[in-house]
Amino acid sequence: MTMSNSIQRDSREEVIDLGRIFGILIDHKWLIVSVTLFFTLCGITYGMMATPIYQGDALVQVERRSTVSPLGDLRNVLGESNETNTSAEVQILLSRMVLGQVVDRLGQDTTIQPVTVPIIGEYIVRRGIKRPEFPLAIPYIGDYVLRSGIPQPDFMKRLPYVWGGESIEVGRFELAEQWHGQDITVERDIGTRYQVLINGQPVGSGALREVSTFLDNQLLLRIDAFDAPPGVQFTLNRRHRASAIGSIGGRLEVAEVGGRSSSTGMLRLTMTGPDPEEILRSLDAVAETFLTQNVERQSAQAEQSLAFLGEQVPELRSQLTQAEQKLNGYRAELDSVDLSSEAQAAIQRYIDIEGRLNELEFQEAELAQRYTSSHPSYQTLLRQKRHLEGERAELNARVNELPAAQQEVVRMTRDVEVTQAIYVNVLNKVQELEVAKAGTIGNVRIIDRAQLSGLIAPRKRLIVILATLLGLMIAIGSVMLRSLLRQGVESPDQIEAAGLPVYAAIPFSNHQQSLERRVKKRGSHSPKEIMAGVLADRDPTDVAVEAIRGLRTSLHFVMLEGRNNRLMITGPSPGVGKSFVCINLSAVAAKAGMRVLLIDADLRKGQIHHAFGKQSADGLADYLAGQVSLDDIIQPTGIDDYWLITRGTAPPNPSELLMHPRFAETMQQLGERFDLVIIDTPPVLAVTDASVVGNHCDTTLLVARFETNSVNEILAAKRRLESNGLEVQGVILNAMERRASSAAGQYGGYYFYQYR
Repeated sequence: MTMSNSIQRDSREEVIDLGRIFGILIDHKWLIVSVTLFFTLCGITYGMMATPIYQGDALVQVERRSTVSPLGDLRNVLGESNETNTSAEVQILLSRMVLGQVVDRLGQDTTIQPVTVPIIGEYIVRRGIKRPEFPLAIPYIGDYVLRSGIPQPDFMKRLPYVWGGESIEVGRFELAEQWHGQDITVERDIGTRYQVLINGQPVGSGALREVSTFLDNQLLLRIDAFDAPPGVQFTLNRRHRASAIGSIGGRLEVAEVGGRSSSTGMLRLTMTGPDPEEILRSLDAVAETFLTQNVERQSAQAEQSLAFLGEQVPELRSQLTQAEQKLNGYRAELDSVDLSSEAQAAIQRYIDIEGRLNELEFQEAELAQRYTSSHPSYQTLLRQKRHLEGERAELNARVNELPAAQQEVVRMTRDVEVTQAIYVNVLNKVQELEVAKAGTIGNVRIIDRAQLSGLIAPRKRLIVILATLLGLMIAIGSVMLRSLLRQGVESPDQIEAAGLPVYAAIPFSNHQQSLERRVKKRGSHSPKEIMAGVLADRDPTDVAVEAIRGLRTSLHFVMLEGRNNRLMITGPSPGVGKSFVCINLSAVAAKAGMRVLLIDADLRKGQIHHAFGKQSADGLADYLAGQVSLDDIIQPTGIDDYWLITRGTAPPNPSELLMHPRFAETMQQLGERFDLVIIDTPPVLAVTDASVVGNHCDTTLLVARFETNSVNEILAAKRRLESNGLEVQGVILNAMERRASSAAGQYGGYYFYQYR
């Protein structure tokens, strides 16, 4: 049973906490709405003013590479694949070799930027907003300025900012390498002139459509057109080539299109940027440069093979001539030598072996340029070569068994036939390579030329949604954090839980707020709020006055048990509304038929006299100082049975005056002359005056302000008074506001009931 009750209690507390959180959000709904709306407007503004970013794409195909070389089908013999190496082609596309040619081709190492109005300048130029005329910039007197012919001020003439429709056309811009990366400012001058500035300092001037030199001939410039008023500036910059290449490479993405399991050879080129035309030009230039370098690369292979074969042709021709001359001379010397069928077969075999060995030598020469001798392809070729050399050695051994004359004829005939076959083969290869070089087309094709994909940023709808959510989170977070850090009392229950009874919970009064005035005294840094009327007299039906009437009833029974009719009202800190409670409690008591006297015992900063339109002079301080009589300081308030003693002239020693025996005698006399004496004192935690005054009063009440004073402050004030022998009868919670969080917490709501 106990466990069940505990679970129910914990569940109820959890619901209360959630309800309180919801109530706090409702209490601050307008703050949350305002902050959220502000962030939404910021998101809309950013979405409108942000530079749009576009995306374009192109598609290229890398086909299987067709190698043109004297190797013939060596790749198939060596087991090499003809599949495209897509990863290598992607790296080539992103290499400085390709992108550098694009930069040179499009001149992207040169940038021309307008000097724009801060923050909104790019938006103005992008939207083509025209430059406002001078009279339009001056409200009310613009027409008069125009009619009167008042000249435009120089500061408005020389504004450097570019507006919509203003442009510059640079025909030539050459800059020494040491100045690369330096901003060169060109400013429109009067007529056809312009000025060149570096870091704000002029370095010379020139005329439109004329070549001008600056910086000791290190800058050569020709401006063909400058459509802008005098003073407008554009910035020219010749970037370092590496920086320009990096700028393109940073915006270019290359990805293979198709299946993941196998290489398709289809590459999609994607580029982003703020200028749609520049994106299309750059993408087309990248694709065309990639195609061109691919063709050149294929052609370079044929050129290398032709160069190698070109070196072999003269040497083979010489060897063939020498072999023929040697064979003819030998036959002439022996007159005639008949070759047997075995010798003729050996010669034919020699021709085959030497031809194949010659092919392998060509292949070895090309492989040596690409691989080391330990490469598997190279090792395969060497094994084939050793096999053929072994066959040739065996053939030589059989030829050595023939007669001497036939051996010599066979060898000489072999040399002639083999050399001739090799020579003819080389000539055929040369012709094939020349035809192949002339018809080289590469293995790259441009499938789709550059085309815009659309606008990718800013995503206005997403920005507005995110900005709204961010504003909502910040608003809610700040409200919850503020509520978490706020330690002020929000409920009479909190005070009663600390062991102090609450005699009244006075609601916040809007009418009372309208009665307050802000006054700034001479020598004061900040204005002070003073009361300019008595709420109980101006609006007797106000809900705060009704709560004070309840306090009057409660005090009637409490003070019956007291030894005197003197009531001290104080507070833990300044600004809690104790003077408001004193003034209006005195008023409702007087209207109930009691003779009431209100004493302003705050001799330092008492302001009660303002509520009745009186001066503070001739008050309590003056009486205690012996300057006036008691009857002189008791003033009528204009309300029946209601009198007032002001604080008087502010003395230098208020505590000492209150401790004077004369003050005790005065309290005794006033208690006999009036039915109720209410004394307003300074804050307990600020000064000790309240402890002195409290010794002459049998009833003491503390005033705490809603969400201002914490429970710890109230208890500290209570302990301060008790340490001086005073008993605090209870607390008045002032300026309570109707809050959803309070109603959700099941307290405070019933203090606002009205019955009229």
